Amino acid sequence: MSGENAMTEEKAIQAELAGKFPFLDAKIRIARARRMFAEAPADQAAEVLGHLQDRMQFTILCAMTGLDLGATLGVIYHLARPSGVVLNLATALPKDKPVLQSVTARFPAAAAYERELVDLLGFQVQGLPEGPRYPLPDNWPAGQHPLRKDWTAESLPGAPRKRD
Repeated sequence: MSGENAMTEEKAIQAELAGKFPFLDAKIRIARARRMFAEAPADQAAEVLGHLQDRMQFTILCAMTGLDLGATLGVIYHLARPSGVVLNLATALPKDKPVLQSVTARFPAAAAYERELVDLLGFQVQGLPEGPRYPLPDNWPAGQHPLRKDWTAESLPGAPRKRD
């Protein structure tokens, strides 16, 4: 299969997404065969995820990645089709109010990833089913999110302070 023919599936995905969601048109990138990236506004991400799963065969949630982007917090949903195409859908939320809708109804395995977002970055995930903390221990202090860029171990209650 030539390189051009190998990309027809990715181009079809790109065209369908841009047609259904015009705001994605310039935000979809084919990195190489079977690897795609897209960026959706936070208020549109759930609708895009639903379309990807229901209409475009992106039925596998491979992972979710949380990021501290400085002024915002980001989430990347790594989705795959049975054919092997992986689409990484990114969205960003305000750092002072990172409220995200749970995708566990669509992807039950998302619960562990969403708990990581809560514990490590301070997201609020609405609709996340009750469950244990993950991955931080139960006695970890509230409001301490160790993957935020501005977090330091010295901010933990009772931690020794650095000397000047």
